[in-house]
Amino acid sequence: MEIAKLGEFGLIDRLTKDIKPQNKSTKYGVGDDCAVLHYPASEVLVTTDMLMEGVHFDLTYIDLEHLGYKSAMVNISDIFAMNGIPRQLTVSLALSKRFTVEDMEQFYNGLRLACDKWNVDIVGGDTTSSYTGLAISITCIGEARKEDIVYRNGAKETDLICVSGDLGAAYMGLQLLEREKSVYYAQVDELQKKMAEAKANGDNQKLSTLNSQLSTIASPDFAGKEYLLQRQLKTEARGDIIQRLREANIRPTAMMDISDGLSSELMHICKQSHVGCRIFEKQIPIDYQTAVMAEELNMNVTTCALNGGEDYELLFTVPIGDHEKIEAMEDVKLIGHITKESLGHILVTRDDQEFELKAQGWNPL
Repeated sequence: MEIAKLGEFGLIDRLTKDIKPQNKSTKYGVGDDCAVLHYPASEVLVTTDMLMEGVHFDLTYIDLEHLGYKSAMVNISDIFAMNGIPRQLTVSLALSKRFTVEDMEQFYNGLRLACDKWNVDIVGGDTTSSYTGLAISITCIGEARKEDIVYRNGAKETDLICVSGDLGAAYMGLQLLEREKSVYYAQVDELQKKMAEAKANGDNQKLSTLNSQLSTIASPDFAGKEYLLQRQLKTEARGDIIQRLREANIRPTAMMDISDGLSSELMHICKQSHVGCRIFEKQIPIDYQTAVMAEELNMNVTTCALNGGEDYELLFTVPIGDHEKIEAMEDVKLIGHITKESLGHILVTRDDQEFELKAQGWNPL
């Protein structure tokens, strides 16, 4: 169904008619000029992300349901990175005419799966037309007690530097998808050239054979690389780590989610906290599939882990007194410690050489 057949408000009604608020702070959601929220005893956290087709995602290899899921999760992740609880989400879309109502239902299915996982209410947004592809703008609203909020500027000398999960897998997943996309289009281009020649020569039999080959180009074999694809296409916000930190009575002194790469995020914390850092290559958590893929592509796996981005793991610092608690936590790795600002930002390699750490992560501009 064409979106124009429903119109803006008809589309909004269709996508949101059965959304029921789950949070007491949601007084009124979709259906008026504004959502109405109530936070009597806590601070309000607000984060916004914009995702542009051709810059942040490629619909050649991500379907709209996964894109909806990822769009929500990257915003929910920002609330967790402040040690907050995500509560509400607004969704704004700019759509070209190539998208149908059914396409948008798939997108909203993904959004709602992500929101349902963390009990987040979809409370509004906007839709408009686009001449350049799909644009997505998501705002997530959360809450936290004033004393619980964790900023980037709280790291102190001797604090421990920790990360959740493993790093570099999402970037390797992207490299794998880009490689297979290039292979696919190279095959398509070659066959289309041959088809043009056959058509010009009036060779209908050859044209028919080539057309059949075009429709049966083999799908890529991703066996053994499923984890890399999952990390790239199905982003997960690490609210589980936030819960474990609370249960262990650990309050990070500084925290960020790793969207642009470990090196960039660590430099942000150091700059805003006016400190230095010292991290150890051998301590950086890297999955086996990530290492294998990096070798296959002739890339340095540590560079991928430091600069790849889109892991959406948590990078945080804790007081040295929490060392034993951190060591006992599942899926959390101690990778280094905070130093004096004058000592710089150091990466210690596996063979004990020292290099100045540089922020070389994703830059969207």
